[in-house]
Amino acid sequence: MIPYRDENPTTLTPAVTVGIIVLNVLAWLFIEGAGAGRAVDAAVCNYGLIPGEVLQRVPPGTGVEMAPGLFCTIDRGPQYWTVLTSMFMHGGWMHLIGNMVFFWVFGNNIEDAMGHVRFAVFYLVCGIAAAAVQILVTPSSTVPMVGASGAIGGVLGAYLLLYPRVRVHAFVFLLFYVTSVTIPAYIMLGYWIALQVLSGVSWLGARQAGGTAYFAHIGGFVAGLVLIRLFARPEYLERRVVLPGGYQL
Repeated sequence: MIPYRDENPTTLTPAVTVGIIVLNVLAWLFIEGAGAGRAVDAAVCNYGLIPGEVLQRVPPGTGVEMAPGLFCTIDRGPQYWTVLTSMFMHGGWMHLIGNMVFFWVFGNNIEDAMGHVRFAVFYLVCGIAAAAVQILVTPSSTVPMVGASGAIGGVLGAYLLLYPRVRVHAFVFLLFYVTSVTIPAYIMLGYWIALQVLSGVSWLGARQAGGTAYFAHIGGFVAGLVLIRLFARPEYLERRVVLPGGYQL
């Protein structure tokens, strides 16, 4: 399922949400070369988070083959700043678009619940928490981790706690057939986190093989659940619309 809108109006202009989307798109276009040639591989190598490098669990000179003939060599010492830069790197067009669609649908409402500055901090903290969980699960991994999914997972966790019954419209792909459904947020987001957990458990045995950083998604989601009450501003939540069904938007 891919969400494309929710029935959850906002009162604030989602300036930070839009700004983060713009930064991700600019990073893809100008740092990763929009996927052209080997620019994306070099960017992932230089700006992606490599757990074994951060924790210095792999010997200097260890190389990871990013593509035929292109190696990412771990000989620079721990690059702690990649915890942040990795949040703005993506592995392909679909990776970027999928992340940004999820972020746009749910991020504007979380920004609306906490304000611009708090939301920016919340997003980065969730991203850092996501990276920390992935590092703990794969401390010796030499595979670079990139993507905004961990930080966005925090947004999804926050949304689930604040607006579980809001209706979300989503596309459903069934082989060659595409339809749309309207479901409560708790079903949409519950499905998403269940998929991450099930995939993560099956992925554990082959964690050095690369692929999706499921535990970063889980870590970000849990961070969002835990932190939303600290970051949400009660006065912002109180001005939300109360529907006849008795729940707040």
